[in-house]
Amino acid sequence: MNESEIEGLRKLFEVFCTKQEFILNPDRAHVDFLLKGLIEFKNTLGLMYCPCRIRTGNFEKDLELVCPCNFFIQETWIKENRCWCGLFVRR
Repeated sequence: MNESEIEGLRKLFEVFCTKQEFILNPDRAHVDFLLKGLIEFKNTLGLMYCPCRIRTGNFEKDLELVCPCNFFIQETWIKENRCWCGLFVRR
């Protein structure tokens, strides 16, 4: 993994956020840590599983953990205005 992979994923998520009610977390160090985890999972497991959540081993169930997950239904989004891992925060 190199810096260009991290920056490429960052730009992809920034574009993803442009018409949403959320943005990437302004804490760059936190975001970089998460992006590295996403890239590592993609390279080793084939999908960008959330690096903060534990996979069950059941492929169908674990698809719910692919980033970006459906975080609008999570308690952390409702109470803290952020997704589970804090990659995305409310605008």
